[in-house]
Amino acid sequence: MSLSRARLAELEQFALNARRHAVHLSEQGGCFLGAALSCLDLVLFLYAEVLRVSPETVARSDRDYFLLSKGHAVPALYATLVELGFFLPERLNFHLSTEDDIYWHPNAALPGVEFQSGSLGHLLSVGIGIALDARRTGDPSRVFVVLGDGELNEGSIWEALLVARAQELDNLFVIIDRNGMQANIETEALLPLEPLADKLRAFGALVTEVDGHSFEALAAAFSALPIGERRPIAVIANTRRGKGIPSLEGRVDAWFVHGSQGLYGELDRKQVYT
Repeated sequence: MSLSRARLAELEQFALNARRHAVHLSEQGGCFLGAALSCLDLVLFLYAEVLRVSPETVARSDRDYFLLSKGHAVPALYATLVELGFFLPERLNFHLSTEDDIYWHPNAALPGVEFQSGSLGHLLSVGIGIALDARRTGDPSRVFVVLGDGELNEGSIWEALLVARAQELDNLFVIIDRNGMQANIETEALLPLEPLADKLRAFGALVTEVDGHSFEALAAAFSALPIGERRPIAVIANTRRGKGIPSLEGRVDAWFVHGSQGLYGELDRKQVYT
């Protein structure tokens, strides 16, 4: 997979628009903006370039499935679904309102959201169930699960990886948002994860690492994944918390953000909501 110059520019515009949506959610009662911005480029790329799913095919059993296990990063998912036409951007105005289903974690009542999440450590196991069912029914569906790196402290993640390897689930893609932060502390200062790639390989996954903010690097990495080798695939996406907003980037205290004063200006000095 290679991206033309025109397609790359289009993806970059999508990402900028999606960041605007995420910032808007921070106005509406706050959201986990820093955590969402670290994986926004990754989620957008998957939906735009990799996943075999669209607003028209989202109800079909043979589609691909996306699960955001780090559910607090849901502004990245909501913003992506809006940009790609799964639901209207006006619905984001009802964040945390009883008039809609948009709140701090994914809600399957919204078009394109496959499963609720927020309690960390669960959705890799859910993804295994979906991948097993796809194999049982003969559907060509693939399952993509995005985990937070801090989420890897949950023992259920490693148990699930053992099951995925034992079941030879090569239709399962485990993608880790490696921003190096867990809530308000660095991962390596709390429970060190490194050498993460070696640990994932030891649990039976085929592992690749990529810059999670480069669409070109993501395209190259996903094109080169070793499909069909009867093992789950793990992608370590190296990212930066708060990516795209300089005043938030790399800050351990920029996990949850309430209010957007000045943040639009840091994007590109353009307002999208009036």
